[in-house]
Amino acid sequence: MAAEAAVARRYQAMGYHVMAERWRGPHGEIDLILEDDDGALVFVEVKCAKHLDQALSSLGRRQQQRLLDSATVFLGLMPQGLRTACRIDLAACDGTGAMHIVENALAA
Repeated sequence: MAAEAAVARRYQAMGYHVMAERWRGPHGEIDLILEDDDGALVFVEVKCAKHLDQALSSLGRRQQQRLLDSATVFLGLMPQGLRTACRIDLAACDGTGAMHIVENALAA
């Protein structure tokens, strides 16, 4: 939870607004959901490990699908629905407090 709070603060410093923390839908939980001034959403998965490279590589295929499914459900609740601009980011943290954010982490 401390890592999620630190990640939220980082995004807030970049101008994003926190819409939800640990949002739970039928497919699972999304750690953070943020919105920029234009209404675009950012779904953030926070991963922590002893080393940043471990955290960065810990988002498996099943969890990626769960994130996509959960984000789709959340988008369905928005006024623009699935037309809402959005992306899914990975925020990796290590034991020293270092953080690395990968924007659009699921883009192939």
